[in-house]
Amino acid sequence: MDTPFSGPEIFIKDFNSKDYYDSYYASDKGVMLGEWTNFALKNFHDIFSSGVVKGNTLIDIGAGPTIYHLLSACEVFPNIITSDFLEQNLAELKKWLTKESNMLNWTPCVKYVCDLEGKSVNLGEKEEKLRKSVKQVLKCDVLKKNPFEPLVLPPADCLISCFCLESACKDVASYCNTLKSLKDLLKPGGHIILQSALNGTFYYVGEKKYYCLSIAKEDIEKSFIEAGYEIVKLEVQQREDMSSLDISDYDSFYCIHARKP
Repeated sequence: MDTPFSGPEIFIKDFNSKDYYDSYYASDKGVMLGEWTNFALKNFHDIFSSGVVKGNTLIDIGAGPTIYHLLSACEVFPNIITSDFLEQNLAELKKWLTKESNMLNWTPCVKYVCDLEGKSVNLGEKEEKLRKSVKQVLKCDVLKKNPFEPLVLPPADCLISCFCLESACKDVASYCNTLKSLKDLLKPGGHIILQSALNGTFYYVGEKKYYCLSIAKEDIEKSFIEAGYEIVKLEVQQREDMSSLDISDYDSFYCIHARKP
């Protein structure tokens, strides 16, 4: 049976940030730790270390309670704005940034990125560099024309997002419309990098089941072109570990890097 769309009120009421972390990123049992995080972190490292994407400000849309996807960005951008729709996720982000005792542990991801950068002994320094780079933690609603309403942010040099649009958007038309709105947050020539999963229909957080937009590679290409972007790179990697299909049924990952003309 198809999973019904999970509207905003469902996330506000039911979404548990710690359950999400435990299910997908905890070092002893997280199903996304390894195959997904290595794919995503390697792509971010390659893009941000290439010298092609640079500037002062990066906006992160729909971070959830996670920070791993920002670890390479802080080497390039001194001003990072991270964001999410849910207050419970914003609270977890702030806990990590202020080093509260019960903050989520991202050590495996930090180590992986430090190894990519050839700085494997400097995990603490990497974390502190990211903390200093994150200047704002904001509430956002990616489905709004201005996701940060009532704030109006200056256009950024780069925008990134992981696992956001597939949860927020009900269909491919909504995905495309959201891309059009996000383009307004970028300077001319600015970059957008999205990473997520393809062809999934659901995911569990604890005992709660959530809708996932089943989107194919061709849908993503068409949506970015229709939204007015120039595609720089679109990479797809097939899922190898099928042991947790009962938790989420995606079949591959994607990374798309595009530019606003």
